[in-house]
Amino acid sequence: MLANNLANQASPGYKADREFYSLYVSQEALDSVDASVLPTPTTAPVIESQWTDFSQGTLTETGGSLHVALSGSGFFKIQGPNGPLYTRNGNFSLSTNGQVQTQEGYPVLGRDGQPIRLNGSRSVEITPAGEVRQDGAAVSQLDVVTFAQPQTLAKQSGTYFQMTDSAAATTPSNATVYQGRLESSNHSPADGSVRLITVLRQFEMLQKAVQIGTEMSRRADEVARVSGS
Repeated sequence: MLANNLANQASPGYKADREFYSLYVSQEALDSVDASVLPTPTTAPVIESQWTDFSQGTLTETGGSLHVALSGSGFFKIQGPNGPLYTRNGNFSLSTNGQVQTQEGYPVLGRDGQPIRLNGSRSVEITPAGEVRQDGAAVSQLDVVTFAQPQTLAKQSGTYFQMTDSAAATTPSNATVYQGRLESSNHSPADGSVRLITVLRQFEMLQKAVQIGTEMSRRADEVARVSGS
C-alpha cells in the first residue's frame, strides 16, 4: 500500500490509500488474566483493511487547454474498456480523430453520454461549470459526477475508480472546473518514504529475531544430544 502511494505520488488526481486499525487481545493474554484482580490485558493494533483518502489535492497551473482540475467533490466520467470509470485526473489530450481522451486513450464522456469531440485547429474554452466551447459555441459538457459515499467505489489501477452496486452517481453541486490546471496527488512523498523505511526496519528486526530464535533452538538441541550421550 505504501509503495503504491509512492509510485503514484506524481499522478495527477491520485487519492492515497490509508489503513484501518483495530485493537485485538490475544487468547494467551486473556488466559493469563487473574479473575480475582481482572487487570486490563495488553492490546495490540492490527491493520485490518485499507481505505481511500478523497481529500482535495493542490491545483497546479499548467496552461494546457485540455488540462482540467476539479475543486470540490466530483469525478470526470470516462469510458473504460469494460464500462464507465471515474477519475480526478484531468490530464486530457486530443486524439488524431479529434476525440478528447485520457493518457491511456480512454474517451472522456460528455453529459449526453457520448465521447467529447473537438476541432483540433480551433481553440478550446472550458468554463467553471464544465461547458466545453469552441469559437464561442457550446460543443459539449463534461460529465462530472459525485457520490454520496465515495468509499463504496472500487479502486482500479492508477487514478481510476469503478462504480459498485452500492454506489449511486449524482451531479455535483459544488465542483468547480479549472482549465489549464491539474490536481496534484494528496499523498505526501516525504511521509510515505519515512513510513516505508520504518516498515522495512521492523521487518528486518523481526527477521533477525526469527534467525536468533532458530539458532538458539539449534544449539539447545546440540547440547541435549551431547548431554544424552
